[in-house]
Amino acid sequence: MKTMMTKNASTPRRPTDAELEILRVLWDLGEATVREVQETIEKEKRRAAGYTTVLKLLQIMTEKGLVERNESERAHVYRARLEREETEKQLVGDLLERAFGGSASRLVLQALASKTASAEEIAEIREFLDRVPGEDS
Repeated sequence: MKTMMTKNASTPRRPTDAELEILRVLWDLGEATVREVQETIEKEKRRAAGYTTVLKLLQIMTEKGLVERNESERAHVYRARLEREETEKQLVGDLLERAFGGSASRLVLQALASKTASAEEIAEIREFLDRVPGEDS
């Protein structure tokens, strides 16, 4: 697999909202051509997504180190460089520091106050909290 990535892309930069939308498609599909990404966005978001816009975003994302491009086929195939969980962890860590001064409790409380969690999500959160060692453990 021939992959193209720039030298300055060793540490991926934070994705924009449009780039995150493309990353979600790539995480779900594993890898995809520009056309597949464009069609998926149009189908899932029920809005037009121009081919050239998606292509340009994928080119920028390659330069930023967010995606890798396989150039061995006629239609280039893209895949996310980092797993979904890694990207989410980076974004949450950045938000935690910038908006909440490093306070995880304030971040969690605001997240739960801004959108009602389902019973399943609450159960998952409780399970997680039971597994996390506290200060006095």
